[in-house]
Amino acid sequence: MNINRPIAILGSTGSIGTQSIDVAEKNNIPVVALAAHKNTELVESQARKLGVAACAMSDSKAASDLKIKLADTNIKVFSGIDGICEMVEGSSASTVINSIIGQAGLLPTLSTVRSGKTLALANKESLVVAGETVMNEAVKNRVSVVPVDSEHCAIHQCLKCGSESEIKKLILTASGGPFYGKRLEDIQNVTIKEVLAHPTWSMGAKITVDSATLMNKGFEVIEAMHLFRVPANKIDVLVHRESIIHSMVEYIDNSIIAQMSVPDMRFCIQYALSYPDRMNAVSAPLDLAKVGNLSFGRPDTETFSLLRLAFYAAEKGGALPAVLNAANEVAVDKFLKGQIKFTRITEIVTEVVHKMNKACELHSLEDIINSDKETRAYASEI
Repeated sequence: MNINRPIAILGSTGSIGTQSIDVAEKNNIPVVALAAHKNTELVESQARKLGVAACAMSDSKAASDLKIKLADTNIKVFSGIDGICEMVEGSSASTVINSIIGQAGLLPTLSTVRSGKTLALANKESLVVAGETVMNEAVKNRVSVVPVDSEHCAIHQCLKCGSESEIKKLILTASGGPFYGKRLEDIQNVTIKEVLAHPTWSMGAKITVDSATLMNKGFEVIEAMHLFRVPANKIDVLVHRESIIHSMVEYIDNSIIAQMSVPDMRFCIQYALSYPDRMNAVSAPLDLAKVGNLSFGRPDTETFSLLRLAFYAAEKGGALPAVLNAANEVAVDKFLKGQIKFTRITEIVTEVVHKMNKACELHSLEDIINSDKETRAYASEI
């Protein structure tokens, strides 16, 4: 099957972005627009190779540099988050892959759905920060939001086996990260290198740290709530070290439908681009005999308490998930810069969420964005 719908890739220099380009090239899918943060050399190379119509850099200096690099072409260059949004809205793309890291992906997500384009969502923070707003806009503009995260991609497929009223529980699987089975005293002095050594997935630094604290799984719980219109109390998390079963749906008759494949994000990207159809594989086949055994366990929410905190924020709602995300972004950045210990991430995020609990009563997008700014300032202070 050949999919000829043009696409735009936001976050084209990251892990998902580069794999998206690989999927597009293997399936002859035209890429018409790219966006990234600062890596002008790679974006220039991608833009020339793919023959895109436009590029955008969220960093204004990088945008100026890219404009000079591409001066001999007809490629239009946009600057800043507003520029990314403008590029998306004016693009001929029918599908936009949003893999921008963090809260910075929210406005491009909204621009995508408001301009009537299918959203292939790899920026979970859009739904963590403003899930209700994003999904309401998608309904209003009659566009599909197709998840790229492996867990939500799996659930998206499993939900074809039953109706919404028949769902008993969504089960998100988790690798457990590099410190599964460790106690708090075991991880007090772990290094950045140890934190970034994920057992099964190759991801960017920020999401790999989030996987190690289980914050990423907490964000995925909130994302699943909005994507599939399911309350937090109907979502469960199960540690599955092999990362073969990507998630499951339990129905009211106690049957469980699971989606399995080798851990390769290119499958999820391809599924999002071809949905509702399927294309020939870009990833390797799954050899269950070679896998041998599949194991399952409960997450340790005492040692890795950010998962429990995410459920709390999800149940409180309002702007509190945005507070959770902002505090985590600040703390993870400090850790990756070597300014705080790994365990301090959890301490900072927990302190900020409980301090700013009042924010859960806020609901408008403007209030949520203001809460994000206030949270970042407070988290940076402590």
